[in-house]
Amino acid sequence: MSDILCVTNRKLCTEDFWIRLTKLAAARPKGILLREKDLTEAQYFSLAEQAIALCREYGTPLILHGFPSVAAALHHDALHLPLPLLRTLDRHFPVLGASCHSVEDALEAQALGCTYITAGHIFDTDCKKGLPGRGTDFLRSVCEAVTIPVYAIGGICPENIACVRAGGAAGACVMGGAMRCENVEDYLSRLEERHAT
Repeated sequence: MSDILCVTNRKLCTEDFWIRLTKLAAARPKGILLREKDLTEAQYFSLAEQAIALCREYGTPLILHGFPSVAAALHHDALHLPLPLLRTLDRHFPVLGASCHSVEDALEAQALGCTYITAGHIFDTDCKKGLPGRGTDFLRSVCEAVTIPVYAIGGICPENIACVRAGGAAGACVMGGAMRCENVEDYLSRLEERHAT
């Protein structure tokens, strides 16, 4: 069973987004987080509707991001939110995640009903240029503070993913690598192999 969540970003794709999404779904990661932050609600609805159908074909879980109303309208049970949005959520989702950047964030997300969280960013990453990674000590402190699964995010690659397991995380999130790698199956296999050791 995979421990890897693939996070999408159309702007980082080295090929057509739907081709890449199909390859990701076919590789069967733990899940795909459809995180397209630049879209309007209507645009995201259209994208999510197609992505749900695609991922269902491969039996790969899809987690929607940022729009509770879209998830509700599509009768989709998995949603990920930034903490400020999570605080205003008035619906129940069986799979609910939040992005956390401190132990306090993690404890609040758990208290608000999250079934998992992401914690980051752990390592230096181009997505957060100029902001140093919080490191594995931070990750360990988050994992020790909560009882729900924690997925490390930020700068994770095959070379450093073993540190994530050592830090107590249930798994890891990858975005840049998932969007740009040459061979999706090979890339995810290398991540899973090194995460398991």
